[in-house]
Amino acid sequence: MQSHTQTPQLTFSRLPPTPTARFEPMTRLSLYRDSASAAAAATPLLESDDPNVIAQALAERGLGYERWPVKPELPATADSAAVLAAYADEIAQVQASGTYPTVDAIRLGPDHPDRAALRQKFLAEHTHSEDEVRFFVEGRGLFVIHLAGEVLQVLCETGDFLRVPAGTKHWFDMGSAPQFTAIRFFDNPAGWVAEFTGDPIADRFPLLD
Repeated sequence: MQSHTQTPQLTFSRLPPTPTARFEPMTRLSLYRDSASAAAAATPLLESDDPNVIAQALAERGLGYERWPVKPELPATADSAAVLAAYADEIAQVQASGTYPTVDAIRLGPDHPDRAALRQKFLAEHTHSEDEVRFFVEGRGLFVIHLAGEVLQVLCETGDFLRVPAGTKHWFDMGSAPQFTAIRFFDNPAGWVAEFTGDPIADRFPLLD
């Protein structure tokens, strides 16, 4: 039975200080066979950290992936408004088509009081009636997309822009000690609304940690 869930109430939590030096994060794509066998599911058919290979593989499956320029670190006290202001130009470009009129920003740190519950919620396979569009401003997160006969794990890092089409089965792992900031684009004012499939498939594949 499917369940219907609206946007989780996520609050900003203070992230620990980060070094001023910037580094190029290593986004990674792992492609698995959709198998009922945990052993078979644990062996990837393809692995790559080449952005061009990742973009091509996702595009061939109707998914969108881009690398955006990384801006200076946000201060630990930056709130949602500050995050959106820092990327106002990029947001305007995405919204220029009129497809995603609603936008917000979330920032989760390892001290967030609801981190365990939120992790479990997002780990359950679900779909949306709209595209899931995310830009990772800071940190990392593991998007897992379930297509016909395939499961694609996309380890998103700082600077990654990912678009998952409406109706696509997927789940997301923020890890046991989440640390990421993401801008989310929506085509409805309700924001994040999920339909859970009830399939425990996520249990058969590797987690973020």
